[in-house]
Amino acid sequence: MKSRNIKYSIKRRQSSGGAEAARGWHCTEHTAGFEKRRGRGGHLHPPRSQNKHAAPRDVVPSFVARLGPLLCIRGKSQQAQAVDRDVVSWCDHRKHGHSASRPPLVALDKDAPVPYAGEICAFKIYGQDVPFEAVVLNRTSGEGVLRASGQVDYWKKSHKAVVHVQVDDVNEFSPMFREQQYKASVTEGKIYDSILQVEAWDQDCSPQYSQICNYEIVTAGTPFAIDRNGNIRNTERLSYDKQQSYKIMVAAFDCGQKRASEDVAVHIDVKPVCKPGWQGWTRRVDYEPGTGSKQLFPKMHLEMCGGPLSGVKAMVELQTNHIGKGCDRETYSEKSLQKLCGAASGSTDLLPTPSPSSNWTASLLTDSGRDSDLIYKFDGRQATNIPAHVVPQNLTDQFTIATWMKHGPSPGLRAEKETLLCNSDKTEMNRHHYSLYVHNCRLVLLLRRDFSQVDTFRPAEFHWKLEQICDKEWHYYVINVEFPAVTLFVDGVTFEPYLVTDDWPIHASNIDTQLTVGACWQGGEVATPRFTQYFHGSLSGLTIRPGRIETQKVISCLQACKEGLDINSLESLAKDIKFHFNPAQSVLVVEGEDLDSINTAMTKVSYINSRQFPTPGIRKLHITTTVQCFGEDSCLSIPDVKAVVMVMAPSEPRITISGSNRLVRPVSDLRTPLGVAPFKEIHLTSTVIRGDSLGGMHRPGVTELMHNLDYCDVLLIGDELNPERESLEIHHSALLGKHLDATNSTSGISIYGVDSMSHYEQALRQIRYRNWRPVSLSERKFRVTCSELNGRYTSNEFNLEMSLLHHSAPLWSM
Repeated sequence: MKSRNIKYSIKRRQSSGGAEAARGWHCTEHTAGFEKRRGRGGHLHPPRSQNKHAAPRDVVPSFVARLGPLLCIRGKSQQAQAVDRDVVSWCDHRKHGHSASRPPLVALDKDAPVPYAGEICAFKIYGQDVPFEAVVLNRTSGEGVLRASGQVDYWKKSHKAVVHVQVDDVNEFSPMFREQQYKASVTEGKIYDSILQVEAWDQDCSPQYSQICNYEIVTAGTPFAIDRNGNIRNTERLSYDKQQSYKIMVAAFDCGQKRASEDVAVHIDVKPVCKPGWQGWTRRVDYEPGTGSKQLFPKMHLEMCGGPLSGVKAMVELQTNHIGKGCDRETYSEKSLQKLCGAASGSTDLLPTPSPSSNWTASLLTDSGRDSDLIYKFDGRQATNIPAHVVPQNLTDQFTIATWMKHGPSPGLRAEKETLLCNSDKTEMNRHHYSLYVHNCRLVLLLRRDFSQVDTFRPAEFHWKLEQICDKEWHYYVINVEFPAVTLFVDGVTFEPYLVTDDWPIHASNIDTQLTVGACWQGGEVATPRFTQYFHGSLSGLTIRPGRIETQKVISCLQACKEGLDINSLESLAKDIKFHFNPAQSVLVVEGEDLDSINTAMTKVSYINSRQFPTPGIRKLHITTTVQCFGEDSCLSIPDVKAVVMVMAPSEPRITISGSNRLVRPVSDLRTPLGVAPFKEIHLTSTVIRGDSLGGMHRPGVTELMHNLDYCDVLLIGDELNPERESLEIHHSALLGKHLDATNSTSGISIYGVDSMSHYEQALRQIRYRNWRPVSLSERKFRVTCSELNGRYTSNEFNLEMSLLHHSAPLWSM
């Protein structure tokens, strides 16, 4: 009987890991009493009691051919191409016909437990003119059949055939990542050998195609690298302040350089090194005018990194020294502010806004750019004499001096006196009757009376030594004199003099005196009269009020800041929280024992500016913190917080004066006791342009705005008033119930005071013009202007021309 050699291969699926090395092949022959196993040496071995038909462990597909009593199995090593040789017999009782092996062919793969990895894909027969074919009946079980591909001659077939099994693999699958995305976190400032490991796998069979040989970061410009095992590391120290998170894309390649079907995203978060300190705050807080109180640190919390504590003390400071006179205050004129705060009338403003009627301040340096806040700077070379008609003449034992002052240490080892205010002899002698000066950071009030009033040794100099005098900051000073008692108020706080010296009164004389601001006038005992004892610093709102002293309420109102710190929802604070403000509400101290309570309290800290038109610009915030541990005064150092509040510019109002600008009246109306009311039809309005969003479009809109005014001036155009025949005045009754007052001169009339536009409108309509001798007068022209915030916002110039009709004799026709 002839035999024929048949060689065929198995195509199969293999897991990415592959199988271990083969353990040889053996054929098992069933005999009586023992199991005969043929190893590579052909030796016989004792029979096995268990699993006698099992294929060897960890092998690649093995061919199993059932041949009656003979069962031959050969294991496969993990080499690229290997051959199985199994003896297959078949018989066909038909002389001619299609034949099949008996029993069926079976190929096994130990990767079979992995889905799809252990399937047998196909058999392939090698040989010339071999009339057989091998087909797979079941991929999962590996069962197949070797059958004749056509009619076979019975006499030419053999009883036995040698079958060669060839296992091939093709790179038909792309690698796949085991996870859809990877996440990791790192601490800033460290270099990691491996942050995380990504892993991909491949469904192909052979090691060449089933193994992952390379990974690659495809995101450009990232500080990371990856090795062939998928370990990702950072190539530089990461900074949380620079970047808090990274997203990188990673590709995988098998050993056939086939790329993964999809790249995988790797998210790496950078965590800051735990440092004790405040977190969750922003460096800039924008404040819109008119929005009330705004929280400064709504998400702020103190990070202690697990450290124990027994108490926390936080001090929040709002720094506004560069704004106006130390903070955002109303910038109305001093007279208007005093009227607004309810001060008694009769004060004299020694540093008013320069004007034709108050021109003595025109030569002084002003600090421009202070949002219409009138500030005069004295550089040690400037001073001004106050006109005699302005100087209060009736200083008695009761009067008040008030001023804003900003002053630093005096230059030189032996500093000279620096005079704010001085009343001295105008000529002949050099006696100082009263003065207010600074000497070696001491504020001194000199008060010497005439000998005719008193002839006894009496208190004459009152000294105060305070840090505020030379700290280069703005402070409001008020000196109330109720002789012999003299009290100083600095920013609303009372200070008694630390030293009082006595002196004899000045002998009476007929020498005139000169009141000077910024120095002291020396008119006698020198060849040329001159200023001495110049002041170095800044002054604003210097006033004298004779016969009255200022109340604590008025002083507090005059120096009050319109901006400051605040705490929202006081009732929501924990019971262990203690807090207190300084008088200006620029410093807030918060104390507590519980960290959560402190954090809650700090989120309630707010900024508020009650001005309708606040001064725009930056306000600095500074937070200092002290942490106490059990049994220690201080245990942790908490970095200071430095932030800013940006007050946005308010919408500027446009003040408009309107009405009839031409008036015709008979001359007879001017001679009546009430005269003529030229501004009977005048109107005052104010509008602002504000942005309005409608349907996604930003368009400006005009909105009428109600706000206060602080003065309206009515001036004559042309000749000034002649008091002998005409007048322009307003009756006192027209100002009752309003925060208004009025002054008049030959140039016109000025109504001042912080009050509503409607009250100003009513007052302007009550102004009367009279002329009791208008024989040669044909017309009179007037100009009206109004202001808000001491000239920060001014109206248009409203001109009115009043024509006069004179009666004439009738013309008779001839």
